[in-house]
Amino acid sequence: MSPSPDADSPPHDFDCLVFIGRFQPPHLGHLAVIHEALKRARQVIVLVGSAWQARSLRNPWRFDERRRMLRTAFDEEDNARLEIVPLLDALYNNDVWVRDVQRKVRDIASPSHARLPRIGLIGASRGQSSYYLSLFPQWESVSVPMVEGISASQIRERLFRSPAAATDYANTGASHDLPPGVVEEVQTFFVAEPYRQLVEEQQLLDQYRDAWSQAPYPPIFVTVNAVVVQSGHVLLVKRTAAPGKGLHALPGGFINPHERLLDACLRELRERVRLKVPEPVLKGSLRGQRLFDEPHRSWRGRTLAEAFYFALRPEQQLPRLKPVKGGDHARWVPLADLEPDGLFEDHFFIIQNFLGLPADFSEP
Repeated sequence: MSPSPDADSPPHDFDCLVFIGRFQPPHLGHLAVIHEALKRARQVIVLVGSAWQARSLRNPWRFDERRRMLRTAFDEEDNARLEIVPLLDALYNNDVWVRDVQRKVRDIASPSHARLPRIGLIGASRGQSSYYLSLFPQWESVSVPMVEGISASQIRERLFRSPAAATDYANTGASHDLPPGVVEEVQTFFVAEPYRQLVEEQQLLDQYRDAWSQAPYPPIFVTVNAVVVQSGHVLLVKRTAAPGKGLHALPGGFINPHERLLDACLRELRERVRLKVPEPVLKGSLRGQRLFDEPHRSWRGRTLAEAFYFALRPEQQLPRLKPVKGGDHARWVPLADLEPDGLFEDHFFIIQNFLGLPADFSEP
């Protein structure tokens, strides 16, 4: 909890203002909002979303790296009034996400003179949508004029297009978008192994876009995934190539043109992981299915995933998995070992949706 302000400090409109964002990376537009919040509130809570996500082109930096970037932009006095805390996404359950935000703000916001704190939600005018605000009717809304010409997604594209382009941008153009401390952190990131992997993923994405550039409409891909659970374990594959090299993923893939969705899912289990469970047993173990359609869920673009949940009968021995030559490595993973930053794309949230896994994680 932040220290109480001095008696001589100027009065503020709010006891606490809350700013929610991903800050990938923190740019001058974000800082304008936080500076305004510091003027108007004695305490500012910055909730950093996607805090436990695996590194990707959309989420290159981990929470602790983004927190450090944000801290470099403020002096000691302002930092004493800033609380920067992680926020886990809940892509397919708004209620879980809203509860998490409410709890974090409740536990951090300090009362003033034995009364309930006056809390507001602050953001740039364009990003502060009416839908977003409708999730928190108990808090007032504060809108800050947007800094034009700054886009986090465009900054990321410049940084990961190629090492040479990134270095040139960081040395010349980044100062127009990023504060000096963030530029230094980004330049340090250029020599790290995760940066090389993300550049490779950006090149793959560019090839993907080029291949579909002549299509009359933006492509929409349809895939299937299998959530197979037995005796407290879930069946996962470990990706051996970009994107997501080294991450675990649910078995699955694209559907064939003349294939039903369930048939495609069963085929993937048969071909990709060689799961030694008869097809009639799998069909009899089907406990649910759902379409997962978060617009940014996949690196390749708009991709819909129909996931099937199979709950196999508990047995002392887990079904055998036969290795596939040249393919991803399949294994049974204990549910207790699942971490969002170890799973590809939104696969943790797909598993969470079917199994109701807890959304609470210790701070990175």
